[in-house]
Amino acid sequence: MKKINELITNAKRIVVLQADNPDGDSLSSSLALEHILGDMGKDVSMYCGVDIPGYLRYLEGWDRIVSSLPTNFDLSIILDTPSLMLFETLQKDNQISWLSSKPCVVLDHHQTEPDIDFATVTHSPKAVATTEVIYELSKHFGWPINAQAAEFLISGILSDSLGLTTEDVSAKSIRAVADLVDKGVNLAELDSRRRKLQKKSPRILEYKGKLLGRIEYEADQSIAIILIPWEEIEKFSHEYNPPMLVLDEMRQVEKVKTAIAFKLYPDGRITAKIRSNFGSPIAAKLAEHFGGGGHKYASGFRITDGRSYDKVKEQTIKITQDLLEKSLK
Repeated sequence: MKKINELITNAKRIVVLQADNPDGDSLSSSLALEHILGDMGKDVSMYCGVDIPGYLRYLEGWDRIVSSLPTNFDLSIILDTPSLMLFETLQKDNQISWLSSKPCVVLDHHQTEPDIDFATVTHSPKAVATTEVIYELSKHFGWPINAQAAEFLISGILSDSLGLTTEDVSAKSIRAVADLVDKGVNLAELDSRRRKLQKKSPRILEYKGKLLGRIEYEADQSIAIILIPWEEIEKFSHEYNPPMLVLDEMRQVEKVKTAIAFKLYPDGRITAKIRSNFGSPIAAKLAEHFGGGGHKYASGFRITDGRSYDKVKEQTIKITQDLLEKSLK
């Protein structure tokens, strides 16, 4: 923590990076740091290699995030991931070497082995969200948290904890939210904005029905699987991320312990979102088998080595079955 404070204190221009799978916690962390570091007199830019999903755009400031890595910075801060593999856009653009040439801080909360070997320091304490980590650092070092930064920090904590309901929620997490509410955050207004952007068009609702009808069940219905081909990704993703339409419903089916949504891309790349039910905390371990990571109940991975979908599906089912059996022992 002392090294992080030292690096930030000595830097003038800081770039804050999210991986190519932005979510509520990573986006909120980025926007919160923009305010916190800006109030400390820093010149802050925010990077993400892909477009911010529509359902997250209730967080004001998402449109300030750029998709080209700035070249003029003294320090980079990587948020909410320990994995370099998730920065596929930077790797394609051959910009990892430029990123690694400057001091780098990784702020995360996933209990996954980090592989960003050029990081000057990696800070990943046990916490429900990266936004909680940022709040604790700010409190420890007296970094300024204005009302807008407080709103972003709460948004990230609530997002990753599903409204303070996951088993990783601690008394510390709840105290953090209470302290941030004291800074003027209106939770009802924040949730109203979030719900407004989660409304679906009639065609998205119709598409959701088709997805629900395509769910496959494996291993005596303990595993639910859906495949989303490129044609549907291209057609619907600008309105709503297809896996997020059905993953919750998939894991609410009787006997289902783990739900997996695969996406198939034209270049052969395969991605997977994993959601596990309470009592079967295998999501992170399953993702780690394929080089991914995440939480015990929510994680993901991607395959880029040319394996066919049928092969990946077969391997995923087998590993999931093994992990589920071990979780019962």
